[in-house]
Amino acid sequence: MLSLGAKVVIIADQFEQNLPLGEYGYIIAYDRNADNVFDYVVRVPAANRNFLVPDEDVELEEVLLQEEVDRIEREALIDYALATFNEELFNRIMKGEEEAPEEQENVGGESQSREDFIRQVNLKAWI
Repeated sequence: MLSLGAKVVIIADQFEQNLPLGEYGYIIAYDRNADNVFDYVVRVPAANRNFLVPDEDVELEEVLLQEEVDRIEREALIDYALATFNEELFNRIMKGEEEAPEEQENVGGESQSREDFIRQVNLKAWI
């Protein structure tokens, strides 16, 4: 449930009540009537009106901005991968993997000797 005074954007008009799509509004009240389908009363300053809206029709501004940032970042990485012919990066972005899976070096239950451990650390530090 969104908090009172939260800045929201109207993203849908589920019940076709001529909501101003894409406009900003502020949650000014909850509709606590169990027989009513609407969840919030939203004040839209651009329309100078209050609207009763269900939860699915509004989204927080911060969430929408973060989704847009993620989309732009993904597009920029795809453009970079195509420009530099980086096939591995392109495939990783298109498959949706966050990070390349790292290989585990000590897969078995064997314990490493102290010298092997120091050798591995020095090798990784040198790289």
